[in-house]
Amino acid sequence: MLTSKLLTPFLAVFSFTLFADDLPKALPLWANGAPGSEARASEPEKTEGSNVVNVHNPSITPFIPTKDNTGVAVIIAPGGGHSKLCLGHEGYALAEWFQNHGIAAFVLKYRLAREKGSTYTIQDHAMADARRAIRTVRTRATEWGINPERIGIMGFSAGGELAAFAAMENDPGKSNDADPIEHASSRPDFQALIYPGTSDLFSAKKGMPPLFIACGYNDRPDISKGMATLYLKYKEAGVKAELHIYSNVGHGFGYRPDVHTAAGRWPERFTEWLTDSGLMK
Repeated sequence: MLTSKLLTPFLAVFSFTLFADDLPKALPLWANGAPGSEARASEPEKTEGSNVVNVHNPSITPFIPTKDNTGVAVIIAPGGGHSKLCLGHEGYALAEWFQNHGIAAFVLKYRLAREKGSTYTIQDHAMADARRAIRTVRTRATEWGINPERIGIMGFSAGGELAAFAAMENDPGKSNDADPIEHASSRPDFQALIYPGTSDLFSAKKGMPPLFIACGYNDRPDISKGMATLYLKYKEAGVKAELHIYSNVGHGFGYRPDVHTAAGRWPERFTEWLTDSGLMK
């Protein structure tokens, strides 16, 4: 496992690219290829620095705690404007941090709706990948030491859209499906939106999963103001929510191991929120 806590942001990106073989093995979400992508399932992904493109075989990369396992799991959906996946500061670095704090983390590689030449859509393909990831982790919860009622989803920027939509629209499982993974619920038990996009499409209603939000004061107005508005929507719906707007950052701060500002320590606030919410002891 990488010792990312010792790396500068630049070196962290370099390390995750150079030593990709040291990462846990990615697990395809569909054994025979994702629906609508079966013909391209064997097509290799392309790496651009710490970013990945050309995703046709969506997967999760598991970071399972080896000690002090809390039973909590987080599926991480990196951002990248739906044209790439920023797997460094919005993926693997954070997953390792969670793993070291007893939280199972799964970095999601989803299909990209806005990559040049893409035939995918956010709702039909990227969201199918997000829901399938939740079902997969829930199906294998016992194997990984996870409480099946403590599985959440976290998304950054474009990935934050997937997290929000997963909380808004889900199902209890499809008991008649031939695929046993589809029997599991796609509802996340909690959600975390880290500077997500298209907040004007987000809604709140009673019974939705509790919400954690982190964003920057210097982000685009539609994001910083949008998150404040979303918080109020959740409050009106009677769903617990917590909002952090950090005054000295903009978009894309993610998680970098050697940044010790207030915004850089947001994962600590997130774990405190999990504890306060009764999701983690």
